[in-house]
Amino acid sequence: MTEDTKDRVLDAALVHVPFDGWSDRTLKAALADAGVAAGLGKALFPRGGVDLALAYHACGDAEMLATLAETDLAALRFRDRIAKAVQIRLQLADQELVRRGSTLFSLPQHAGDGAKAVWGTADKIWTALGDTSTDVNWYTKRATLSAVYGATVLYWLGDTSPGHQATWEFLDRRIDGVMQFEKLKAAVRENPLGKAILAGPGKVLETLRAPRSPDNLPGRTKG
Repeated sequence: MTEDTKDRVLDAALVHVPFDGWSDRTLKAALADAGVAAGLGKALFPRGGVDLALAYHACGDAEMLATLAETDLAALRFRDRIAKAVQIRLQLADQELVRRGSTLFSLPQHAGDGAKAVWGTADKIWTALGDTSTDVNWYTKRATLSAVYGATVLYWLGDTSPGHQATWEFLDRRIDGVMQFEKLKAAVRENPLGKAILAGPGKVLETLRAPRSPDNLPGRTKG
């Protein structure tokens, strides 16, 4: 019931965002349009407009996953599967609503929320495409795709080409650049010196990913 109410408020907000952005003013109008009490709205979106924007982003991610699940990717190269996933994600979004979100998340106090949202999209794409890595590759794949996705979104926001063809060409170039880097990284791994260099950062990242037990918290020693 709560999720249904949240979705109803979000749907009501979409017509206000082009004029008032992802703001508390938009949330107030959406609550009135949806017939939802202000107190409940505060509980659903405690930070106001920013939580409303994040809900819109999460909705887009969910729609992307549903579309990917119904899309036959078997005949595509893996790099083309990634490109297809990003393309689907953007095709499901509204350019003006995303533009307003980009403005919001460019503010210092909300930059962390924006970065987390983009990382979440990259993570969902990799997971949907079957990624099972657990080592340093888990981080590098998501960090790289986050950068590609973020750059592509910014290009897409200014793209007026028919069918956003220029954006898809830009996306292809970015992915090709990443693939060249992956080939270089693979070559480094084959080199004994390269293995030694990569071992250090990998171990550090693995400790960040691994859950910490009470025995290995700072200031605790085993007796």
